Formats: sequence, structure tokens, C-alpha cells
Amino acid sequence: MDGVSKKKLILFDLDSTLIKEETIDEIASLAGVEEEVKEITKEAMNGKLNFGQSLKKRVSLVKGLPIEKVKELVLRLRLTEGAEETIKELKKRGYIVGVVSGGFTVATDRIKDILGLDYAYSNELIENDGILTGEVRGPIMDEDAKGKILEEIAKKEGIDLKDTVVVGDGANDISMFKKAGLKIAFCAKDILKKNADVAIEKRDLREILKYVK
Repeated sequence: MDGVSKKKLILFDLDSTLIKEETIDEIASLAGVEEEVKEITKEAMNGKLNFGQSLKKRVSLVKGLPIEKVKELVLRLRLTEGAEETIKELKKRGYIVGVVSGGFTVATDRIKDILGLDYAYSNELIENDGILTGEVRGPIMDEDAKGKILEEIAKKEGIDLKDTVVVGDGANDISMFKKAGLKIAFCAKDILKKNADVAIEKRDLREILKYVK
């Protein structure tokens, strides 16, 4: 390797990991369907509901919302404690950093810009004349999607899967946890902790730096 440090990859979930909120629940509160959507989110994150079906079901409930209202809401989403410092430090350590979310581009694009991430993968809320149609499309519509994206980015960057780290909190992170070299459950559901190497309970992302070389 002629003294050059090896390239490594770390992927984060977005909702309740890089940011404090669950984006779909916040959008639902705008539409007045917060309780119904929260219940579906909870079931999906605990692995009791198929992720793709639950996502479509939740998005169908926010049909009719103006996209501008969603964009305004996204500006109010809050980064998790320590997020900025953690990403800066990871970049110093030679990591390529990405966010992979079952949420929406309207949120991940903004977080990618704020944190200077290398990759952002998520789904798109479909709109017509500025109004949400209640439909969604994108690369993260099923249980295996995050794992496939981890493999895809690693291959593109020429990084061995053993040199990858993943950080998440819910059932739809399991597929990337099964493939990564180091799996960190961050304030996570029990179903994900069972698939993790490390479980962090303090809601401060700087905690992961103790485990990431």
C-alpha cells in the first residue's frame, strides 16, 4: 500500500440516527395524521411490518400536502448531538461518508449539504403541481435495499466490505448490518441490537468514534 492509508467507508441511517426526528412522522403531523403514521413507523422499525408496505401506507396518508410545507419542515430538522464533529473526524480518518435512508430526498439532500457527505441515498416523494400524490419511489423500498447500496458504494470505491462501518437504529438497517465489517446500533431497537457488534445508548454520535478506527 506504499504508506497510503486504506480507504474506508461508513454509512449512516438518517432518522433517529443522524437527525433527532423521524421525518415521516414530522410530515404526518403537518397532515394531521401523526398518530396513525407513528404507529406504523413503530411497527416497521421493530420489524413487525414489511418496510416497503409500511412506507407506502404512511406516505399515502400524507396525500394532498403542499411540497413547500414539507420543504419548510425539513429546515427545522435537528442534527443529533455530535453529528458535525463526528463526520469531520471520520473524514480526517480517511472515511468516505454516506447517508442511506428509507426516508426522503427532500431531507437527505439537505443533510448531505450541511455535513458535507459523499453519498446520500433515499426515496422521493412524488408530487404533482406542488402537491404530494401520496406515492413514493426510490432505491430503498424493501428490506434488502440498504445492504445492496452498501455493496454498490464499496465496489465503486474499491473498498473491501470488511473495511466498512454502518450505524443505524431500526429493522430496515439489518441488511447493511449483515454485510458490514463493523455494525453499530445507535439508541436502537432490540431487533437491530441483535445484529450489532456495538450498541450505544447515549444519544451522542461522538460515542461511535471510540469504536471506529
